Amino acid sequence: MSGAADLSSFGLGSDSFITVLTGAGVSAECGIPTFRGAGGLWRTYRAEELARPEAFREDPRLVWEWYDYRRGICAGKQPNPAHHAITRLDEKVSDFLLITQNVDNLHGRAGTRRLVELHGNLFRARCLDCGAVTSDLPVPLPEIPPHCTCGGMLRPDIVWFGEALPEKAIREASEASRDCDLMVVAGTSAVVQPAASMPLLAKQAGAHVIEVNPDPTPLTPYVDLHLEGKAGEVMPGLVDSILELTSP
Repeated sequence: MSGAADLSSFGLGSDSFITVLTGAGVSAECGIPTFRGAGGLWRTYRAEELARPEAFREDPRLVWEWYDYRRGICAGKQPNPAHHAITRLDEKVSDFLLITQNVDNLHGRAGTRRLVELHGNLFRARCLDCGAVTSDLPVPLPEIPPHCTCGGMLRPDIVWFGEALPEKAIREASEASRDCDLMVVAGTSAVVQPAASMPLLAKQAGAHVIEVNPDPTPLTPYVDLHLEGKAGEVMPGLVDSILELTSP
């Protein structure tokens, strides 16, 4: 499916605020496994066992080995056409924000700069002592667990099970959801909170919502337009349609 759509009734213009919300489906098209659900084992562990503060306290080396393995997989993948299409929106729309549930840094590698990463980033680490965040750790890590320049141990800058999402990220994403004129939801199952509620926030505030997904989701009955297909196939044409209406 091309993704080209008639959006003339949406009332979009050069001053429209466009938001995009992406989920794991966008990354899956690049060949990145979710590490959850059926078959989501690493050695003999499931993600739910390792992505916890308790697991890190008990065996930081084991947890870091898993994350280094995941970093290696993601570093070997390339952004797909959906990532690049979203970057075009970031470059050409004056008021834009990407909200992503993904942690693989592919949006950043594609060039998107105005983004909120709700669940963190595999390629950042945070010091447990001084709180400093670093994003230049090599792949693979030469030292496991890695340490900060202050000597403190680093942890992945990821939101683990049982942890609250960063307050700043939630605030920015929620404000954008309430203030936007159009939200495009791509590659998300629309069941993981709080991201799943953001399209509904946008809709309640008067925004138009477009969903891009191969299958219906719990969000589908509420959207203005459901485009059936993979994000990498649909997003380029959809972005063309949006830019036709929002370019000065």
